[in-house]
Amino acid sequence: MKKIVLFISITLFGYIGWWIGENVGLMTAYLVSMGGSLVGVVAGVKFNQRYLS
Repeated sequence: MKKIVLFISITLFGYIGWWIGENVGLMTAYLVSMGGSLVGVVAGVKFNQRYLS
């Protein structure tokens, strides 16, 4: 279950980052998406620690 939550949070935050950065350009969308994925990792781990452990 923990891996599924982590996968979903990385995908969701990565997509949000891409959506925010795509208005500027392709490389910006890629970089902001990577940052969003990093935020997704942190959010997924925190969620797992708080609610699934």
